[in-house]
This record gives sequence, structure tokens and C-alpha cells, in this order.
Amino acid sequence: MFKALVLNQEEKIISAEIAALDEASLPKGEVEIAVEYSCLNYKDGLVLNGLGGLVRDYPHVPGIDLAGTVTASDHPDYQPGDRVLSTGWRVGEVRWGGYAQKARLEAAWLTKLPAGLTTRTAMGLGAAGLTAVIALEALETHGLSPNKGEVLVTGAAGGVGSFSVLLLSALGYTIAASTGRPELGPYLKDLGAQKIIPRQALAESSNKPLESARWAACIDSVGGTTLSRVLTQMDYGASIAAVGLAGGSRLDITVIPFLLRGVNLLGIDSVFYPSERRAAAWARLAAELPLEKIDSVCSEAGLEDLPRLGKEILEGKVQGRVIIDPNM
Repeated sequence: MFKALVLNQEEKIISAEIAALDEASLPKGEVEIAVEYSCLNYKDGLVLNGLGGLVRDYPHVPGIDLAGTVTASDHPDYQPGDRVLSTGWRVGEVRWGGYAQKARLEAAWLTKLPAGLTTRTAMGLGAAGLTAVIALEALETHGLSPNKGEVLVTGAAGGVGSFSVLLLSALGYTIAASTGRPELGPYLKDLGAQKIIPRQALAESSNKPLESARWAACIDSVGGTTLSRVLTQMDYGASIAAVGLAGGSRLDITVIPFLLRGVNLLGIDSVFYPSERRAAAWARLAAELPLEKIDSVCSEAGLEDLPRLGKEILEGKVQGRVIIDPNM
């Protein structure tokens, strides 16, 4: 038997309970894992509240990220005792996920834990850390380097935003962090931001197709009007890595920034990021992030806290990252 957070649906109403399940209830898969940690993401908030149409079948065990130790394997790449992590692949959505003490997954959805990371630190990073490094690599591929100018990070106090600031700072970039919570300015400056931009300064549409060029690049977690506004402020040839839609999915823009300034809008997806590139991305996080600062970005909670946290993350009330310990 093992403990899990189980979601049920009755007449379109989602309810959550902590349940004791038998191993036989686990879905089929090549690798069985004793889960040591999971974490909380915006998408987990959607799943916990039955939003977005992400879950097809109930009862369901959510949790899009997990890390732990292999206990049984039918795949030659994984042996009992291996330390592994999983993010993406729609685990926690269409497949049972990490809000449980045990999981069973396909080998293709796993990555071996890189040297230098513990399972707890890996889940401190989770999909947010992976997304941040994928976004940075996309910007670098399009010419970004520390000498190009100021990089804007929107939604900077969230998970992806926090790790974007931390990673950019570790690599010597000049960072402007945008947040709607001015009280978090000291937190963001401690991560490495040199300037704090109030969310409201970017939250209103511009009546100009182009504004004064300000940003050498942007990692945007907000979308909506904020992304529309930032597009008008990019330097010539600069790129925006779009990683989220906390402020809305609609984009009201003209083509002028693309035609007159050669701006690039880069879509970032970590869910189906190729397996062969994931290991390198995780290794880069382990090598380049100041891991001693991860704890300052993270708090810890148990399965029983998830219904409350799922609402708070959708309301923008969660700072940094929340690590979930299913064994608490």
C-alpha cells in the first residue's frame, strides 16, 4: 500500500482526498519508482482545480514532476537503485503523476539524476528550472550574450521567473525583473536582479507599434497584454522566449516589431522536449546554477496542503517554488 493524493469527479465537481492505494492500482509502465519528492507548478494548479481540460479520466493522481529511486524495471536503461526524475510528457495530466509515494512510468519519460543534484534539489527546480534553461538556450541560439544589454524577466517571482533570474545572474547578465508584488523586490535582487519593474508598467497596451528599444532579450511568463507591450520595446534583432500565460493567452500585436526591428518571438515547450537533449539541460542546471541558493527559492509542503496551494498558485500568491514531500 502507498499514500497518494487522489482526485475524483462527480457531476463536474472535483474533490481531493489522501488515499491508501494498492500497487496493483498503478498504471502499466516499464519502471516503478519510490517517489521522494514532487513539486507544485501552475499546471498542477489547473489540474487540482479541474481546469483546462488536462485530465481525461478519474480517479486521478496529479503531479507533473517527480524524483525518486527506481525499485523495479523492465527496461535495460534503468536498474533498481537508480536515481531518476521526470518532468513533462503529460505525466500528472493523462497519466498518474508524482503526488504519491509510488509511481510507474515509461522509461522514455525518465532522466537519470545528474551529478551534483539530489532528488530534493531536482524537484526544487522541476519543470520550472528545466523551462528556464531551455528558454535561455533558445535566446543564446538567437544571439544573446551578456554583453548585449539588459534582459527582462516577467512574472519574475514565480517558479520559471525565479530560476531565469538566478541562471541569468550566474552567467553575468544584467537583469530587470518584473513583478506585481513590490514587496518581493528584495527577494528578486537577492537572486540577482539589478532592477525591479512594476507589473503595471507593462500591463497596459501601447498605442504605438514601436516604443523606445529597451531590452536585449526577454523571458516572458505572463503572455497577454504584457507580452504585447514588451514586443514594442525590444532592441533590434532581439528575442523573446515565451514560456507562460499567467496574464492571458490572447496576443494583440502588429507585425511592425518583426518587420522593422527583426524581433523574434520564440515559443518554449518543456513538456515534449526531446529526451536526448534533456540530460544535457539538466546537467547544465546542475553545473551553472548556484545550488546553494535553491533553498532560498523553495518552501516545502505535504500532500494534504495541495488543495490549498493549487488555488493559491492560480491566484499568483505562491512565491518561488514549493517542493512536495509525499512521505511527510
